Amino acid sequence: MDEFHDLRVVRGKSTRIVLDNGELDEISESFFLGAAIRALFGGSWGFVQTVSLDDLAGDLVTAKRAARRIARKETLNLASSQPGISANVPVKKDPSDLSLEEKVGLIREIEDAAKVEGVSSTQAVYNEVLMKTSYTSSDGRDLERQETRVGFYITAVASRSGLYQAGMESKAGTCGLELFEEVDAPGLARRAGETAVDLLDAKAPKGGSFPVIVDQELGGVFVHEAVGHAVEADIVLEGGSILEGKIGEKIGSDLVTVKDDPSLPLYGRYPFDDEGSASGETVLVEDGVLRSYLHSRETAGRLGGVSRNARAQGCARPVVRMSNTYIAPAKDGWKFEEILEEMKDGIYLLGSRGGQVSTAEGVFQFNAKRGYLVEGGETTSLLRDASLSGHTLEILERVKVVGDDLKFNSGRCGKSGQLVPVSDGSPHLLIEEATVGGAG
Repeated sequence: MDEFHDLRVVRGKSTRIVLDNGELDEISESFFLGAAIRALFGGSWGFVQTVSLDDLAGDLVTAKRAARRIARKETLNLASSQPGISANVPVKKDPSDLSLEEKVGLIREIEDAAKVEGVSSTQAVYNEVLMKTSYTSSDGRDLERQETRVGFYITAVASRSGLYQAGMESKAGTCGLELFEEVDAPGLARRAGETAVDLLDAKAPKGGSFPVIVDQELGGVFVHEAVGHAVEADIVLEGGSILEGKIGEKIGSDLVTVKDDPSLPLYGRYPFDDEGSASGETVLVEDGVLRSYLHSRETAGRLGGVSRNARAQGCARPVVRMSNTYIAPAKDGWKFEEILEEMKDGIYLLGSRGGQVSTAEGVFQFNAKRGYLVEGGETTSLLRDASLSGHTLEILERVKVVGDDLKFNSGRCGKSGQLVPVSDGSPHLLIEEATVGGAG
């Protein structure tokens, strides 16, 4: 394909409300409109980003001129892909039906629930985005999607004698205000407050290597950060992935199957990606064997594979991104209590407070929200400031048990200076041995 061009028009509205210790710290509504125009000539892309729709034909000429000016001698062949279909992602409770004042009341109820005895400060955030994306391309695609995304974040801090501990909970979805009822938002906020208070009496773990159980949230963060980014084909092509050249090779335990699926009704959902390719499931790892990378049309043209994961924030340039990425529950998955009994003694880590990963070296460290010492198959002492670290391939190989209790968490993933909504998930996992330390 010597020449190609596409046009993406994005318009919508975002709302953000922040309550800090009961005070209204921020309330904003902003409207956005813009277009992104790409033109391919030979092996080079020209790209124009604009906030005006007045001269899109002229912007296309500019993009084509830029591509010709670069004029690489190599030819870039875009892979064919299954075209998407236009869709209006449905919601049960349209946030447009509520006034700003009513939304403030909604998030205030959540913040109030976090103010359990012993909590010294709280913050609650409400986010909402209503967006319409139109996509056309020179190979005949003409698509439109409408999406509504809402979410909230609550943090509670407790302190005693100079020691500060926090509890945090968040949920978001490609949906309407029904999210707040489905996840019991006040209940989650109460748990954040209780966690912060409980952690004041917790102990930091002794560092060392132990059998470790990770919960669904920490397992999801692991699969997203340590595995998901490593299978993004642009990172592979740049030489930045430990999984380069390993398609068809065993990279983990027979129990590990990893999938990415933007068609699932979660926060990373989209009916078609930002190149007009249909959404659908990609099996990344199957029974421990690496089966596929995630692709744009360009990377699929270079490496082979199916393109359905080119995504952009607003009118930015599309890059390869995850959507809803998860470790599949085992066919004969275990109950959590059975996993505890199997481990007998070790550490149980829950939640994520961030961390760091090198996809090129395959090493990571993630900070857990809290943990428990496990003795004789039962949780005993509460632990604070715990971290999980190791080498991605070693941890994948050491997965001994996969549970039957898959759950997802939502967030925004950063890459190439862009943030896009994603979900990640996992059942409970038992890892034969991993390094646990104080997270500081």
